[in-house]
Amino acid sequence: MQLIQNYLDYLHLEKRYSSHTLKAYRTDLSIFSFYIKDNYNTTIDKANHSMIRSWLIEELNKGNSSRTVNRKITSLKSFYKHLIKLQKVDCNPTSKIITSKTSKKLPQFVGVSDMNDLLNKLEFNEDFSGVRDKLIIEIFYSTGIRLSELINIKITDVDIKKSQIKVLGKRNKERLIPLTRELQKSIEKYFVLRMEKKAIDSSFFLLANSGKKLNPSMVYRKVNDLLKGVTTLEQKSPHILRHTFATHMLNNGADLNVIKELLGHASLSATEIYTHNSVEQLKKIFNNAHPRA
Repeated sequence: MQLIQNYLDYLHLEKRYSSHTLKAYRTDLSIFSFYIKDNYNTTIDKANHSMIRSWLIEELNKGNSSRTVNRKITSLKSFYKHLIKLQKVDCNPTSKIITSKTSKKLPQFVGVSDMNDLLNKLEFNEDFSGVRDKLIIEIFYSTGIRLSELINIKITDVDIKKSQIKVLGKRNKERLIPLTRELQKSIEKYFVLRMEKKAIDSSFFLLANSGKKLNPSMVYRKVNDLLKGVTTLEQKSPHILRHTFATHMLNNGADLNVIKELLGHASLSATEIYTHNSVEQLKKIFNNAHPRA
């Protein structure tokens, strides 16, 4: 299990993977490690192709979807690739393992009118926590950043004069995102209240009521509770607001390459999923507008 822990430390410290991703990798690798110990009396660095294949079949038989099993394959492939690099294993037992084809799920997003209701009609208190909570929603919706990126924004990353915010994304890649005029006003309002707060983690931009850095679980719960007031979507997470940002931008004519840069995607293929939402929107408009639709 030490090999697994060392690998997770590498992903956390050097690759800066999110806590959510690290948890998924830990779960997948630990389950596989226990499986081969129980069934083959061996350790994860001694596993071979047939052991992995047997485990994946068992996972499918348990009722796991192809998407879930593909994620487990990705976890193993990444892990053994790392072990090869460190010369901990002689060959990669996942080299002949291939992922199953899965149908892509369209990303869910909140409608424009629902977002307007959330930001303009839902009542937020005018104290520190109320202003901060509304600002959290505005930042997610106006920038499309990830939860892990939001909580790690430093005060020095927010430049009101240049109307931009610096975000540190995956693989330590920095990107600059412009601030809308409304978001800039909300940030200035928050700054006034923040100056009155006894900040313990003073270098971070967004703080909890205690003055400490925001906890991701707390932010998730806040967003979930607020979205419940305006949407019936099954998922009500910060990532839904990221999808909402991208979809609304595309539907309003933004270039796909611009959206790619704003989201911090490594390749355009990751951004193209939002074009499907745009096409669905066009179909909906067509069906409602054309007399013979």
